[in-house]
Amino acid sequence: MAVAKIAILGECMVEISGELMGAMQQRFGGDTMNTAVYLKQVAKDRLQTSYVTAMGTDVLSDAIVREWQQYGVDCQFVMRDESRHAGLYLIQNDASGERSFQYWRDSAAARFIMQHKDIDAIFEALREFDALYLSGISLAILPETDRQLLLDKLAELRKQGVKLVFDSNYRPRLWQSVAQTRQVYEQIYALCDLALLTIDDEQQLWADPDTAACLARLQKYDIAEIVIKDGSNGCFYTYNNQTHHHPTEPVKQVLDTTAAGDSFNAGYLAGWLLQQDHATCASWGNKLAGQVIQGKGAIVPVDTSFAGQ
Repeated sequence: MAVAKIAILGECMVEISGELMGAMQQRFGGDTMNTAVYLKQVAKDRLQTSYVTAMGTDVLSDAIVREWQQYGVDCQFVMRDESRHAGLYLIQNDASGERSFQYWRDSAAARFIMQHKDIDAIFEALREFDALYLSGISLAILPETDRQLLLDKLAELRKQGVKLVFDSNYRPRLWQSVAQTRQVYEQIYALCDLALLTIDDEQQLWADPDTAACLARLQKYDIAEIVIKDGSNGCFYTYNNQTHHHPTEPVKQVLDTTAAGDSFNAGYLAGWLLQQDHATCASWGNKLAGQVIQGKGAIVPVDTSFAGQ
């Protein structure tokens, strides 16, 4: 049986954390890469997980790409931009442990991915993939003309039979306005086969009063499968015009919710691509996210035995 192939398109940045004006640690971070790393850990060799982005030719870009490869992520579609570098963000913690972020991404290579000389060849190769996954951040960081070009490329892929998966991951500071975000999201909703959404993001953007209203609004886009993540309340998933609720399992202690949604997506996607039933997909997502929020940081060790590996 052929191994299913998924491409994950987005941005991953250099993460700097530690004591301000003191010892700092360099790592990497990004919503789509978090999903790629956890997806590979759950599915292992049963899936090919390829990352699509642009990075610089600087030493930090080189080191980060090597780390991705050590996690088993396929990097054949990681383009290099000699005139730009990897984006960067700084994490600061206050006395209570609350985190704040500063970003430097305006000149990052990933922001100009659609202008890279190799992008057309990569999208040609992606026609042979089973699915392509991206997030609202993948769209938000692009210049407007490039964003529309990406949407056009995605429409072409879907016509070729590639399934599109979208995580809304709404970040207001990356968009010019709510109206602009809505217009772009309506285009991607009309294209996607699986929507992995978060109720908080949907309510912030669309003012849905509850999950039922959110699902009712989304039905007009004819999305085959919709998943609404609702934090400790678990998730709702709908297909064939039927909606089901899958609760979470209690965890001992929540230490850090970073990458909770990204890891849920990875667990759900693993089941979805491996043709598990929807309840199993939701269970895998909840189990993985439940482990991640009990550790500190975006990427933590996880036990994926629940997925039969």
